[in-house]
Amino acid sequence: MILYTAGIYILSFFLEVLAFFNPKIKLGVKGRKQTYKNIKKKIDSKDKTIWFHCSSLGEYEQGLPVFEILRQRYQKHKIILTFFSPSGYEIRKHSKIADVVTYLPLDTKANAKRFLDLIHPDFTVFVKYDIWPNLLHELKQRGGRAILISALFRSKQSYFKFYGGKRKTALFSFEHIFVQDEQSKTLLSSINYTNVTVSGDTRFDRVSNQLLQSNTLNFITEFKDGSTCVVIGSSWQEDEAILIPYINANASEHLKFIIAPHEIKSGHIKDITSKLDVPTVLFSEKEGQLLTSYKVLVIDTIGLLSKAYSYANIAYVGGAMGQTGLHNILEPAVFGVPIIIGKNYDKFPEAFAMIEQAGVTSVKDENDLKTVLDTLITSNEYRHTEGDKNAQFILKNKGAVVQIANYIRI
Repeated sequence: MILYTAGIYILSFFLEVLAFFNPKIKLGVKGRKQTYKNIKKKIDSKDKTIWFHCSSLGEYEQGLPVFEILRQRYQKHKIILTFFSPSGYEIRKHSKIADVVTYLPLDTKANAKRFLDLIHPDFTVFVKYDIWPNLLHELKQRGGRAILISALFRSKQSYFKFYGGKRKTALFSFEHIFVQDEQSKTLLSSINYTNVTVSGDTRFDRVSNQLLQSNTLNFITEFKDGSTCVVIGSSWQEDEAILIPYINANASEHLKFIIAPHEIKSGHIKDITSKLDVPTVLFSEKEGQLLTSYKVLVIDTIGLLSKAYSYANIAYVGGAMGQTGLHNILEPAVFGVPIIIGKNYDKFPEAFAMIEQAGVTSVKDENDLKTVLDTLITSNEYRHTEGDKNAQFILKNKGAVVQIANYIRI
């Protein structure tokens, strides 16, 4: 553990240096300096507490259905929600699911002791990964209870290698691990960890809850105006490079496009709009506009994509055309629409399953995209069949949250 802890101190030094050049890293460095102060304001030594930890926004969304149940079930407990990444904390720092939302301190032994002294959790839930050995070791030494949910393991990870001793030991700090698939259970068995349940992915329950909410966005209703609509969610430049030529050649009053890019900085938005040759309107500039006259709507804000997918006849989910990582394909799937993704989805088992069993299609280039989109647009029957496969896939895979909630007793 000495080498690991030394590595954390070295990481801390480099983060301080990089913070001068990287705004995202700067947010994390600055935010961690406020962690203990934030906790002391809200948590007293006599409080009963529950601790939720997520690496980033995606893990928060994954864990939220479980968090909501615990919030309702244990109303006398105060809840601490921690993030490692600024992309999670900055978006969900005002989440009502917790009494305190803060950054997780870096994983040194001293930080672990100080942090746990302050929050003293009766129960801890980690989501998917972001497993920190010093924190978990200290928690176990204190008799703390912790579980890991929606975990997904691969054979290449250090837990299953000869050099992965410290990280492997950290897994045994969890009293139970809920995994997404049988392969993960088998891998844990190979290191003699047996307190495992194959519960599936809590994201299926999370996205299903979207159907219980109002998904109406009046400005999209006006923009769409009864046309066929392709919603492009969480796109990156690699995705846009194959999509924009298709949009320029095919957008019309009967075929409209909504682009909700992952990166909404002004430079990226300008790059998108400068390449579009068809009437385009930004969300931020929509007021006073006749939205029906536009062929493309660019959503240059966050928090609307999950509702925007409800307007899709076809969805393209970004991230897999390049190397940044495929974004959430379950969000549009729940609305029963066919989905197109890029070619690099190796680390996303739901993509493999949905390509094989449901209505997801992977494309490798601009020509592939044109073939698939043309088919989906011109054949209503095929489009509806593929979309229905996605809706049924979501329905079939619900239930992880119930299994996890039934296990937890505090």
